[in-house]
Amino acid sequence: MKKNWEMSLPRRSTRGPLDMADSPVTPSSPTSNTNTLSTPSTPTINRNPSFHLSPTHPQHRSPRLPSSGPGSNLSNLTLASSPSFRTAKTTLSPSRSNMSTSAITSKGFSFLLRPELYHPLTLLDVPPPFRASGGQVDPSTPLDVLLSTGHFRAAAIKAASLLTSSNPPLSPSDHVQIFHLVYTRLASLTLCNQTTLAAQEVKALEDLNSAYYRDEATGKHLVAWDLRVLAVRLQGMGFNDARRGVVGYYDLAREARLTLTALKRSKSAEKQKGGEEGRVEELEKEIQLWTHRLAELGIRVASALIEMDDLEGATRCLSTLKPNSDSDSESTSPGSRHSIQRALLWLCIGDVDAARACVGEASGIGSGEGNERCVIIALAAMADSEFSQAVELWRSLIDSSDDDDGEKAMWRQNLGVCYLYLGRMDEARTILESLISTSHSFHALTFNLSTIYELCTERSRALKIGLAEKVAGMQNEMLGEGTMDGVGEGMGIGGGGVGKGGWEKVNGDFKL
Repeated sequence: MKKNWEMSLPRRSTRGPLDMADSPVTPSSPTSNTNTLSTPSTPTINRNPSFHLSPTHPQHRSPRLPSSGPGSNLSNLTLASSPSFRTAKTTLSPSRSNMSTSAITSKGFSFLLRPELYHPLTLLDVPPPFRASGGQVDPSTPLDVLLSTGHFRAAAIKAASLLTSSNPPLSPSDHVQIFHLVYTRLASLTLCNQTTLAAQEVKALEDLNSAYYRDEATGKHLVAWDLRVLAVRLQGMGFNDARRGVVGYYDLAREARLTLTALKRSKSAEKQKGGEEGRVEELEKEIQLWTHRLAELGIRVASALIEMDDLEGATRCLSTLKPNSDSDSESTSPGSRHSIQRALLWLCIGDVDAARACVGEASGIGSGEGNERCVIIALAAMADSEFSQAVELWRSLIDSSDDDDGEKAMWRQNLGVCYLYLGRMDEARTILESLISTSHSFHALTFNLSTIYELCTERSRALKIGLAEKVAGMQNEMLGEGTMDGVGEGMGIGGGGVGKGGWEKVNGDFKL
């Protein structure tokens, strides 16, 4: 009898990584109907394994429609055997925005409008000088102005406020506005050093490859490409599974390749039947757009592998990233953004020769492309501890440029770092402090100057607090001179605001 009793209990004492812990449709869900709640769905789910690459217990409980939802690959029992990362079988649209042309859809996204999804932002990590009321922006400032002036903390708060506002409320079917605000919220959190919060809030989106996120009539994806790319990285962090991010990038790359194939076939068909020249040009622009997206995904995969400390995998990945012969000349040139990104990743890995090979040995300086090549070569010299050679390269770049802002300030900062490693501490401090006095205060500058203060004196904390007060005072001056009802003079990107400021500061920027 005892043996029969033991054999009749097939329960396991442990739970594997593919076991589903709970039904995604919860009794507390306001959008779940009573018929769905009354069915004994839990035993059915417990008998079927889940292929969702998430932890074994649900991280959030979002409202779901009874038939399908954002996680329809999981919530539909008939689709429980489908991998959650599988892209929906649809005809991929060559749309530039990769979004539905209609701002209103029949599907509802009210689960993204719940106030409990969005965390409050504290000021604990903000230096005291930046907490003064004079340095705070008006809460009524429009969102686009907050973004253009670099107030990303305020922009994140504003985006969450608009998403959860009840006066006037957002329509749950207005997917364009909802996803725009969600992207603004997540990107702003990332830019103001709140990536951890962004990684938690992005979980509400669940599986963006779900069929629920596609237009049923056209097959177009309802979510903008930029949000899909950002969500891949943040969800990998939020679920503490870096491999999830790599798999997500590969899913997007597969979609990009399918879209490119469809676009090239359409272009060939248009040429054969003698179609309109405007249509052929439009298809060519779409091909260039998706080619750029595919190349960018390759860079992101390599970067994700470096973050995982899988340098061997990142090396193999970077070795396969070659300029695409089908793309335009700008994307294949040695000084293109893609080549520069690959070179920087090679420097992160430590392969200086490969970084130099990406950009080629630049013989001249002065053009934008030559400047980019020379920057990589100067950084490579610093990586090889050839600081005297790097000093000459940075000086040549600075002398050849007439621009007083932006990149030239970064070059001068790198020159100061070279002086630091050469033991010329006073010159390094003078250069970095001169940048502060000309209203530059980007993160690397304040951090490196704080490091010099620590090396120069035992009372470095007082100097670092004084530096924070000076930078905060610069912000107050900019707020007084600029206008917050629009982007005022000196407040736009490249001007005295974001271009020189980058006002979202945390204690770590001053090593406090």
